[in-house]
Amino acid sequence: MRVLSVSPFHDSSVAVIEDGKILYFSKEERHNRIKRSKEPYKSLDYAMEFENIEASVIASPSVGSPLCDKIADYIESKIGLKSHRLCHKHHLQHASLAYFNSGFDECLTFVIDRQGSEINGRREAETIFHCKGPDIFDPLFKTYWRTDTADQHEDVHTEGSISIQLSNVGTTKIYESATTLIGQHGLENGKTMGLSAYGKPNNEFQEFYNSDLIPSVNLFGHKDDEEKHTYYKPYKDKETKEVTKDNFQFYADYAYQVQKQTQENIKEVIRDFVDFTQIKKVCITGGYGLNVVTNGYLTKEMPDVEFYFEPLADDSGNSIGGAMYHYRLVTGMNHVLPLEHTFFHHKKETLKDVGTDITNKDIAKLLSEQKIVAVFNGLAEGGPRALGNRSILFDARNKDAKDIVNSVKNREWYRPFACSVLEEKAKDYFDMYHLKKSPFMTISFSCISNKIPGVTHVDNSCRIQTVNEDIPHLYDILKEFDDITDCPVLLNTSFNLAGDPLIETQQEAIDTFNNSKIDVLYFPELGKALIKWS
Repeated sequence: MRVLSVSPFHDSSVAVIEDGKILYFSKEERHNRIKRSKEPYKSLDYAMEFENIEASVIASPSVGSPLCDKIADYIESKIGLKSHRLCHKHHLQHASLAYFNSGFDECLTFVIDRQGSEINGRREAETIFHCKGPDIFDPLFKTYWRTDTADQHEDVHTEGSISIQLSNVGTTKIYESATTLIGQHGLENGKTMGLSAYGKPNNEFQEFYNSDLIPSVNLFGHKDDEEKHTYYKPYKDKETKEVTKDNFQFYADYAYQVQKQTQENIKEVIRDFVDFTQIKKVCITGGYGLNVVTNGYLTKEMPDVEFYFEPLADDSGNSIGGAMYHYRLVTGMNHVLPLEHTFFHHKKETLKDVGTDITNKDIAKLLSEQKIVAVFNGLAEGGPRALGNRSILFDARNKDAKDIVNSVKNREWYRPFACSVLEEKAKDYFDMYHLKKSPFMTISFSCISNKIPGVTHVDNSCRIQTVNEDIPHLYDILKEFDDITDCPVLLNTSFNLAGDPLIETQQEAIDTFNNSKIDVLYFPELGKALIKWS
């Protein structure tokens, strides 16, 4: 059985599930090259080439959405399928993806989101599910936020067996207030996360929460724009358009506060529910689930809990989550299929035979000589983290690595870079917090080596990908680099330029190589590379 699933709105995507596994996945932005695209028609056209699709799912945040109606009509006109809508179940789609990918038989799943489904004028903020196979998602707790300034109050009550909390912001919207302060869109909270490491503790800040997951309504408001961006009332008039090395401290201090207070609050809530249910397997997803600093904090502070942090925690993964839920609901499939990799974006293309013959050892030598190497291999990563198939690599030993690679990427100066490290040697460079691996770059760890300043952030942390033979070309490059330099670590960032989606096709890779400061473009499948000889 094949299930076609669509997640419209920002970060729109399309997925096809066959026998419970991902057959096809595509983010619209990878085709039209417009980040966070809302209408996934190009992705749908490719998906509809598959035969024997038996059901379709429209992942709809609310009933009567004009966009969902358009997409449903489009699917029906193309392949004659009626849509099955998951209305008001945005958080269920997040939870489904994380639970089915985790490999857990039973767990608690925490969906911590910016804005989920709209129900009676309220927007989902957080939901805690008790998950069991094949398709049981019992909500235990739920918070909503609303922008209704005439009703600025907190409310705690029950609806059936679910504890409900209302406020005018949720945890991710609190985090957004710092992102608004630095002049960024609310979906760019990752920039705030990088800036927070430059902040300093300040006892003058008020507590953002009155109690667990209940923010103070007196501290936060919403701008009168389409997105209703959240702001911190005491700093309403202090928004900047650019964080510079001259003005950053004020903004970093507030970013530090939102990072500190949100992660501490989330930890307390997780502890409460773990102790109450005695379930010690926990999934974290929703937009906040991409906060690798919080994920590292939780892993370190709660060693008795086994965490799974969903790599596709943002809305782009909801097409997969919706399809997985619908498939298991219909079939009753109950066996566990833990996520093995994220290399499932779009269709594999036939590569043109271009470039000079080269080996992984040659690539490692070029990296040791301070060359910037882009890698284009196989299917692209489905999520936002580059894990070796669409990566830019550089020598992590170089203390100026951040500035050098930023000359290619053109990112904000305060944002750190991640790294890839041989799985068997990760413990020699990072405090792994009792873990043996972290393959999806979902956790930030403390550095315990001074040999890799190029990826060590100002707070002595780094988001890492542990690499084993499951990714043969990257593993071999790291092994060869280690043999040459006695260092098994490479800076690894996504193969794209600032503001652009991840590279999808070979031609896009070549064009970016030709129009950037990248020194080498490597095609492992071909054993060839394009090289700018200096």
